[in-house]
Amino acid sequence: MSQLENSVSFRNINKIAIPAIIAGVAEPLISLTDIAVIGNVGKNSVEALAAAGIVGSFLSAIIWIVAQTKTAISAIVSQHLGGNRLHAVKTLIPQAILFNFLFSILIYAVTAFFAGAIFKAYNAEGLILQYSEDYYQIRALGYPLTLVTFAIFGIFRGLQNTLWAMKCSLTGAAVNIVLDYTLVYGIEGLIPPMHLKGAAIASLCAQAVMLVMAFWFFFKKTPFNLKLSLNINPRMKGMLLMAANLFVRTAALNFAIYLANAYATDYGKNFIAAQSILMNIWLFFSFFIDGYANAGNAIGGKLLGAKDYKNLWELSKKISKYAVYIALILMAICGLLYNQIGLIFNKDAAVLALFSSVFWVVLLMQPVNAIAFMFDGIFKGLGEAKYLRNVLLAATFLGFTPTLLLADHLGLKLYAIWIAFFVWMLIRSSTLVVYFRRKYLQKDV
Repeated sequence: MSQLENSVSFRNINKIAIPAIIAGVAEPLISLTDIAVIGNVGKNSVEALAAAGIVGSFLSAIIWIVAQTKTAISAIVSQHLGGNRLHAVKTLIPQAILFNFLFSILIYAVTAFFAGAIFKAYNAEGLILQYSEDYYQIRALGYPLTLVTFAIFGIFRGLQNTLWAMKCSLTGAAVNIVLDYTLVYGIEGLIPPMHLKGAAIASLCAQAVMLVMAFWFFFKKTPFNLKLSLNINPRMKGMLLMAANLFVRTAALNFAIYLANAYATDYGKNFIAAQSILMNIWLFFSFFIDGYANAGNAIGGKLLGAKDYKNLWELSKKISKYAVYIALILMAICGLLYNQIGLIFNKDAAVLALFSSVFWVVLLMQPVNAIAFMFDGIFKGLGEAKYLRNVLLAATFLGFTPTLLLADHLGLKLYAIWIAFFVWMLIRSSTLVVYFRRKYLQKDV
């Protein structure tokens, strides 16, 4: 078996995918831990849960948008690795990391100043708005930490290694869990209960730990350094163009999530609390399945760099199959624990009733999500950012939005939101599969 054929073997795919799954799960696990702890804090727990859900959704939106340089870096590094030309990107790496850092400072300055207006746009008011602002002002300090960490993770993935990112993410998640319970509830006689602010500080500490570890692996394990060159690397323009297309794509993606949360908030505090649980579980599943998309991203870029279209086609079939299996396993586990899952996050009967009534829709769409995420990952590795942008724009504004408006008009409320998400994912998965077959299957023959 040749080295490139070995790239699409079960062992090699899972060598990249499994650590990526664990690393990916660790990130939403931080938000899920916040929600589980906050949702059971006692007084005003529903308002605190709603605020954590709204802020978590906005944070995810911003981070997903500006962290697309991670995907662009990964694609460029993996393609140059496949072509045995890593030396050509050595000056690009420190420039890309610096760009992420400066951009994150700008994002923090703008959003922290307008935090009140931002969360009013989510229809938050009263105590929910106050909690949202307080929670965000602390969490937003983590933008530079997270975005620099993500840039380094992109380098690791481009080098076909997701194990280092996994170790960083797991450590960060563990730190967050310990500090969540310590700071939210306090320790009698030592630390006063800090409630929602305590959860925000715990997340910030976890992000700092992840960054320190990421730099350690960067300096010890990769062929790159942080020495800046005054001459801009010629691949910088292509990387930023790819990232810009992915920015637009992710902005459209997060517009759908914003619209969903805004509608849920408008329905009432119990609805946004239930929506917060549903959305974070959906994101948790997405990051879980996305491990195979990371494998598709890393290996796909390497195969494209080597112009090995036969194994690229084999890769698409194998990772799609593995991802669907994972989705079915998640569905089965959640089906068996259907009623117990909601109790982890909140004990309010009205919130749990809303959650249980809609959760089955979230489960039913998981195999469709799996296919969409797999081809998202492959296309990112291939540098097909423009097509991914166009697909998301069409899915959001021609699929999700009109479906939500129609279903809301029919009075379906939370059902309206998740039926719209189902339509959204069907459009994304089907268009990517058709385009990939037309373009890359032909090159295989």
